[in-house]
Amino acid sequence: MIKATNLLKKYKRFQLSIENLEIEKGESFGLVGNNGAGKSTLFNLIMDLIKPERGKISIKEYEVSKSENWKSFTSAYLNSGFLIDFLTTKEYFTFISKLYNKTSQELEMQINAFKDFLPEDILSQKKYIRDLSEGNKVKIGIIASLIGEPELLILDEPFAHLDPRSQIQLKNILKKLNDENQTTLLISSHDLNHLTDVSKRICLLENGKIIKDFQRNENTLTELESYFSA
Repeated sequence: MIKATNLLKKYKRFQLSIENLEIEKGESFGLVGNNGAGKSTLFNLIMDLIKPERGKISIKEYEVSKSENWKSFTSAYLNSGFLIDFLTTKEYFTFISKLYNKTSQELEMQINAFKDFLPEDILSQKKYIRDLSEGNKVKIGIIASLIGEPELLILDEPFAHLDPRSQIQLKNILKKLNDENQTTLLISSHDLNHLTDVSKRICLLENGKIIKDFQRNENTLTELESYFSA
């Protein structure tokens, strides 16, 4: 579903260099690395939010820098900058639903599916998103990214700022999307437990390069913990 070839993105003191990366449709792909490894840079390149010095990225057959077609089946929540924070939660969801030509009834059904993840009082209150907690902003961003029922979902540090109960709920949501809908998942997280739980394939990024790419097994968490503690 995703193919990156001969990819290079340079900054003054850092560069991301990936010769070849392919992610198949229906994969749950976890990206892990220390701060500054290049995880967010890679996601931004995939979403065509920044331009590489060389190389190309395609989603399905569409090169992201030359076509808009991939956007109709791709969704993401990378950070709170994706939110329109001068709207209330309900206003924001309504705005997003109109982009996908969803009826108010369809939107209500979708929101109800996440009623345990996002409490009703957050949806009904008149507070602007900017006045909500960071955890609730993350929940709103994730739910909004699902309104269009994407084939490809990209989430950067989705477990950050969430309380333990919400983290477990999110893991269940992601597993269900992948298992039942065959949604392709790209997820980064500093939480190794959560990452290995929701990802069947894991890519270790260090200093802008992929140093390990493997399928999850019963030893994956221990191996990652050993690597980062060394």
